[in-house]
Amino acid sequence: MSANTVAITAEQYNYDIVKKFAIMAMVWGLLGMSVGVYIASELAFPFLNFDIAEITFGRLRPVHTSLVIFGFGGSALLGTSYYVVQRTCQARLWGGKWLPEFTFWGWQLSIGIGVVLYMMGYTQAREYAEFVWPVDLAILVTWVAYATVFFMTIRKRSQPHIYVALWFYLAFILGTAVLHIFNNLAVPVAWNSFDSYSLFSGVQDAMTQWWYGHNAVGTILTIAFLGMMYYFLPKQAERPIYSYRLSIIHFWALTFLYMWVGGHHLLWTSLPDWVGSLASAFSILLLLPSWGGMINGIMTLSGAWEKLRSDPIMLFMITAMAFYGMSTFEGPMMSLKSVNALSHYTDWTIGHVHSGALGWVAMITIGSFYHMVPRLWGVKLYSTKLVFTHFWVATVGIVLYIVALWVAGIGQGLMLRAFDQYGNLAYTFVETVTFMHIPYVVRAVGGALFLSGMVLMAYNLYMTVWGARRELVPVAGQAAVAATRV
Repeated sequence: MSANTVAITAEQYNYDIVKKFAIMAMVWGLLGMSVGVYIASELAFPFLNFDIAEITFGRLRPVHTSLVIFGFGGSALLGTSYYVVQRTCQARLWGGKWLPEFTFWGWQLSIGIGVVLYMMGYTQAREYAEFVWPVDLAILVTWVAYATVFFMTIRKRSQPHIYVALWFYLAFILGTAVLHIFNNLAVPVAWNSFDSYSLFSGVQDAMTQWWYGHNAVGTILTIAFLGMMYYFLPKQAERPIYSYRLSIIHFWALTFLYMWVGGHHLLWTSLPDWVGSLASAFSILLLLPSWGGMINGIMTLSGAWEKLRSDPIMLFMITAMAFYGMSTFEGPMMSLKSVNALSHYTDWTIGHVHSGALGWVAMITIGSFYHMVPRLWGVKLYSTKLVFTHFWVATVGIVLYIVALWVAGIGQGLMLRAFDQYGNLAYTFVETVTFMHIPYVVRAVGGALFLSGMVLMAYNLYMTVWGARRELVPVAGQAAVAATRV
């Protein structure tokens, strides 16, 4: 792409804000995954706590989850949604320069301040929603601004059709707003305190939390990233989506079914039995639209499977679809009461979460970034060989990670439920912890491999962008010389 073409594109669309979100997604991703590897190592080797409160597992764990979900994932979603909405609507982002900039700084500052407060011990102790109430308010204001920019850009589109990827992004924006507001309804202890009391109590509080918790997975980590998939996979494959009609069915079925399934996290607790049964039933029904979406993505490559030999970006995307299918099969199976009796409170659940988080969310994001970043700066990707290397390092890392936790979780569940001939527990809790040491070491190694792949990606994209800067400087210099001659 010539420098002249880059200038025209940059003038037509607001790519600066997309570039900023892409850069910060990589920064938060590297930082959050590094923290994840460290706390995985702490579980295998507890001496790594060094008796320092700020770096104990309890404080660093929400730092890890918030940085990878909201820092890496959130920045990637906001950035790609801004990119996709402009490209498919053929309209520049609404709000001029300052409103999109506000969403960027509001999001980054909220994440940064929130994780620092975690390490200082300030948290509201709600899974995936640990931010204290002032940060929650800052996120709410930022989200309203983000929704306004996105909706108004669609409204002023020059194309009559709203592409299906935007439907998924829209559901993500609206669904996340509802979840964030209702799960964080709380009464501050004082206006000068970070502490607060939830508006709910007892089992109602638990129901609200896991209505939020699982729908954060459904709305953010599934529906939102499907929006990313429905744009970037066909673009990279250079083929239309296999079935546009199926993508619409996929959208409506997911958005209806996901909101009902959070109760399966509370099976075998004081949750009313009928609520758990309803959640399990809807969880099984989720198999249909989930696998429909997976098949739609994979079949987009029909007639173009040879691309997998030469295009490592397609390898990332197709592997992501495979992991999406696997994790959306495993989840409903674990919601069955008979299976949940074994998996509940074990590391099998952690393995399931990371098969989706690393195999689906991270892999589709990585593939999308490898596609998008060179186009943002108008240059070729620095090294395709590094992308191949990244793919295999990441894939091996994921397999080690999830297999280790499957072994740890299933073994842990069996040991905790084993009885001797007298009807007493056959194993103590400490014995289950001893059993899980080796799987924990393997999990840390798998996480380190995946992090190493992210380091390779950061280097590859840095060299890609640095190459773009080098190409643009001589062009700017020539223009200046021509101006002086005139």
